Amino acid sequence: MIDVQTLASLIPNINDAYLFGQFLEPRRQGDISLSWFEVSVAATLLLINAIISLQLGLGMAKRIATSSVRMTIQLAILGLVLKQIFELGQPTPVLGLAAVMTVIAGVSAVKRIDHRYPTIYRNSIFAVWTSAWVVTSITVLLIVRPQPWYSPQVVIPLLGMVLGNSLTGISLGLDRFLSELRNHRGEVETMLALGATRWESCRRVFIEATRTAMIPILNTMSVAGIVSIPGMMTGQLLAGAEPIDAVKYQIMIMFVIAAAIAIGVVLSLALSYRSVTNSKHQIQWNRIHRR
Repeated sequence: MIDVQTLASLIPNINDAYLFGQFLEPRRQGDISLSWFEVSVAATLLLINAIISLQLGLGMAKRIATSSVRMTIQLAILGLVLKQIFELGQPTPVLGLAAVMTVIAGVSAVKRIDHRYPTIYRNSIFAVWTSAWVVTSITVLLIVRPQPWYSPQVVIPLLGMVLGNSLTGISLGLDRFLSELRNHRGEVETMLALGATRWESCRRVFIEATRTAMIPILNTMSVAGIVSIPGMMTGQLLAGAEPIDAVKYQIMIMFVIAAAIAIGVVLSLALSYRSVTNSKHQIQWNRIHRR
């Protein structure tokens, strides 16, 4: 259980805040810890977003504040849960947390899109689960090889990075597939009337949706190391790792993420294709609806 002392340690303490002069002093080499006061300094940068929203009338100020508070609470809870899991050092809680993360990722992928069909949540969760767990398992067991194999310090961060990127790719792919299918209904119906199979009529939309889903990770890979230093590499450098070692890990995770996205997108689109068509080579338009 989470004790009161641990919970209290996550709550900012005014007595721990630096005086202005102390705050500006350089850190000791290798010290990457942050106080809650320093985190709050970073939070003030969000005022820029709020000011832009107010000045341009974007109507996003409330959403910015809500998202920020929600993120902070979620990460604080995750920190408490991970602390307990790290201390237990058992496979069951690690796999349990991984399962919860996977289900949430599958549900989140669907919530981002405008078009739905009856079994879309089940298909999304299955696609996310299969792609993320297969690729993460290969990475953990054959590449990183931690001891023990279920080491939460390795499994949870790796799976989290894979899930975060996979759900984005799957969401983009599903949204493009379903919207394009409806937008090109006349063309699809014409092809079917001329004797095309359900796959032949949907093939172009399927390909376009897959391409759309793959573009973000390919763009990220194209500029990695030139325009941006990716997250895993940044974390390892801050922790004092050798630059070359950090580079190797970042290259590895980019390949892993790209593979997971490809598997998840194709699987989710294939399941969606089967869900909105039938064996008589018809598109079941009544199954596709806007949320």
